[in-house]
Amino acid sequence: MKCFPRRWNTIVPPPIRPHHTADFVTWFRSAAPWLHAFRGKTFVIAFGGEIVESGQVESLTQDINLLTSIGIRVVIVCGSRPQINAALTARGLSTEFHHGLRVTHPKAMDCVKEAVGRLRIEFEQRFSFGLPNTPMAQSEGVRLMSGSLITAQPVGVIEGLDFQFSGNVRDIDAETIHHALDNGDIVLLTPIGYSPTGEAFNLMMEDVAASVAIALDAEKLIFLIDAAGLPPLPGPKTKRARAQEISRELAAAEAEMLFKAAAQSPELSGMSEDTLRALDAAVRASKGGVARTHLIPRETDGALLMELFSYGGIGTMITEAGLETLRDATIDDVGGVLKLIEPLEADGTLVRRGREKLEAEIGQFSVIDHDGVIAGCAALYPFNREGLAEMACFVVSPGYRGRNYGEQLLSRMEAKARQNRIKRLFVLTTRTAHWFIEHGFVEGSLDELPEARQKLYNFQRQSKIFLKKL
Repeated sequence: MKCFPRRWNTIVPPPIRPHHTADFVTWFRSAAPWLHAFRGKTFVIAFGGEIVESGQVESLTQDINLLTSIGIRVVIVCGSRPQINAALTARGLSTEFHHGLRVTHPKAMDCVKEAVGRLRIEFEQRFSFGLPNTPMAQSEGVRLMSGSLITAQPVGVIEGLDFQFSGNVRDIDAETIHHALDNGDIVLLTPIGYSPTGEAFNLMMEDVAASVAIALDAEKLIFLIDAAGLPPLPGPKTKRARAQEISRELAAAEAEMLFKAAAQSPELSGMSEDTLRALDAAVRASKGGVARTHLIPRETDGALLMELFSYGGIGTMITEAGLETLRDATIDDVGGVLKLIEPLEADGTLVRRGREKLEAEIGQFSVIDHDGVIAGCAALYPFNREGLAEMACFVVSPGYRGRNYGEQLLSRMEAKARQNRIKRLFVLTTRTAHWFIEHGFVEGSLDELPEARQKLYNFQRQSKIFLKKL
């Protein structure tokens, strides 16, 4: 469906109050890397029909239109469970569920078609919207493309129960979808698939979303769920998931462990059936090569934007592999290290380094690379004759503390020192004495340092000296 061009001549944005201006500017600048990184990438955004029932569809379509306006290729997958239930109730019908899957008899399939048709019209209507003061205004026209893009097959008979017109995804017409995305269209997929024999089948939204993300080799699969995110992995200290705690990031293997634990004890996990289905699909997508799957709260207005354009995000991200890389720094990391240490140089925690000095010494540094962002760094300066080495510029970004990055950096510095036959590490610090004491350092004196380092000691800073035997 092609929408008409917008006819609004002016947009008057809501005023930014003075005390919010700095926050807005900071956020907008920090979002720039993602604006560049996401352009031309394919995102699959999946959610249940509850979005429509709750009246959130208007703000969601505006946010999706905003994504397309910056060059992101968007595929929408919308579920229809509440709409199907309403259609069944209106006709005095009911259906059976088995292992979370609806048994779709012929009359129920009529309700499925009715519910999905209404949803499709709802989205076509919303993407034809052109109100001023919204992301939908003054665009060149949004085309929403849909069609018979999913080949399905029947679930069949399981444990003696015939699921009739309930189906599984068999194939995705990825070529047609790519062509539509190349043309700037938004692709809308609903949970109905068609068999080569001409039958229609009722599909699970999560199955469709994971299948299309894998088929398109999507950059991201995003589920809007009925929770803030996923709970932490159960462990010896957390037999029960804490109600208000969520995991911000999980590797695919960890997500699979969480799903298996929750499937065995759903009452302990605190996860709903909807969230469990999304988690299962996310694990499948990760195994299928989808680099990032996000589970974010559908009840939070703007959750999609907050997840995509902020460092911390708002929900849980599942990665095909771990995001952290602990490695030697290269010349390309100079800018990231400077950005990391500049606030500490400004408040006097670190001695100021210029770019030229850092470029000359970058070979002494190790960094923690978190998904392309330098989240931590440390440098090692050996004094081989004395069997000592200084560990300097030891920094972990505040946004990444609590992830054991400091311990990882320390272990790497100790390993590199041992390779150089160093017997003791030393650090000079003004504000983090307790952390080093907790990690095996003991306070020392200036005369225990190498003579060359003693001459460089800044008596105005009065840094404390700590040493650790290796």
